[in-house]
Amino acid sequence: MTRRARGFSLLEVVAATLLLAIAFAALLKVAGGSIELTRNADDHSQAALWARSLLDTVDITTPLQPGRTEGRFDANYRWRLVVTPWSPAPAGQNNVPVRVMKLDLDVMWGPRLRERTAHFSTLRVLGPVKTS
Repeated sequence: MTRRARGFSLLEVVAATLLLAIAFAALLKVAGGSIELTRNADDHSQAALWARSLLDTVDITTPLQPGRTEGRFDANYRWRLVVTPWSPAPAGQNNVPVRVMKLDLDVMWGPRLRERTAHFSTLRVLGPVKTS
């Protein structure tokens, strides 16, 4: 008894190639998403480093005053700092013997149409309240 060797039909080969192409495309999509997430995490880490640097040095050269200031860290990263007086009690009922300022810092990067932002907020104790 002789049996003929049988191979794959053209339809089976095309179906297997198509299935492989779909799986490969899905794998590339996942890898691309992973690269985008890594870049996003790197951008946010860089923004956090810039923010920490600015917030650590904000009251060193000039006294901290309420208001808004803006600037650039480098060609890619910009910042906007808003300083406001802060009190834990409602206005007129403040019994805290120190002056406290709230610092709200926004670090922005990317093109203006797709600008990314990271927000940082902290409190800074400036010293005792001056009474006349």
